[in-house]
Amino acid sequence: MTYIPLARRSLLAAAAGGLVAPAVQAQPGGGRTIRILVGFPAGQATDIVARLWAERLAEGSRDVYIVDNRPGQGGSLALGQVARAAPDGTTMMLAHMSALATNPHLYRSVPYDTLKDFDAAGLMADLPFVLVCNPQVPVRSLEELIRYARANPDRLTNASSGNGTVSHLAMEEFKRLAGGLRITHVPYRGSALGVTDVITGTVQLALETAASTIPHIQAGRLRALAAGTSQRLAALPDLPTLQELGFPGFTAVTWLMVIYPAGVPRELLAATHATIERTMRVPEMEQRLLSIGAVPRYSAGPEEAAAYMRQEFVHWGEVVRRSGVTLD
Repeated sequence: MTYIPLARRSLLAAAAGGLVAPAVQAQPGGGRTIRILVGFPAGQATDIVARLWAERLAEGSRDVYIVDNRPGQGGSLALGQVARAAPDGTTMMLAHMSALATNPHLYRSVPYDTLKDFDAAGLMADLPFVLVCNPQVPVRSLEELIRYARANPDRLTNASSGNGTVSHLAMEEFKRLAGGLRITHVPYRGSALGVTDVITGTVQLALETAASTIPHIQAGRLRALAAGTSQRLAALPDLPTLQELGFPGFTAVTWLMVIYPAGVPRELLAATHATIERTMRVPEMEQRLLSIGAVPRYSAGPEEAAAYMRQEFVHWGEVVRRSGVTLD
């Protein structure tokens, strides 16, 4: 858990570009404690973006934000805590697409109902994925990887952020589209541990977020083979996409959304959306997101964010059903 002081103007309502708490909320500026839950360990892409946001909010405050990492079940354990929290504005989450839209279809049981237990405030970013390998793997391109995997079935392993995450499901889809490659999946509790094991050679491959892999790609600790985006990444302009390399329509991208427990005041949702716009939708912060491999993305308002969450819930339910993957 990391304690970060926040801006004196609380996050709990917006007026004239600032923040004014609704009458039902405790007044801001007096040392209020507000938690941002993150469903993955420190150092993962979602955590990095949450901390960037908290830093932006931290300017000149007596209030305190807690960036609270609660990893487990691909973000679902943290979501369960949000679902049970009081709707008083003191608990929110920078939620990952997998936990909201994928896990309820994958796991036999999750401690929440995505469509009933949360109120969406707004989107913040997309997290594109990059296929990487340990530099000792004898391949230098996607084409060479596919040939090597076909010639050496079950010899390669790939890390993921956990069962049911995008890094798991998208990699399984890639294996299928590449002709049924026999590469063994090794799930981790978050990307940082899996990426570390790719660097050491404990596993050979990962399809992981650009945010968690770019520093290691640039340092030569990982070899990048392809991006999972529809267009090349600004941070890796020479890296071709999987679509360019013969996988039309293939994407490996996830999104991040700020949510509250269901039942928070509408004014709070509008205020939080305005705060996202004020703190993140500025050139300085958007450039910081791009520099770590995240892509800024916003919604027009809480209603649009909520509609998108529902749409993605249905879409990923269909993807999971096609995959045939179910988890205990």
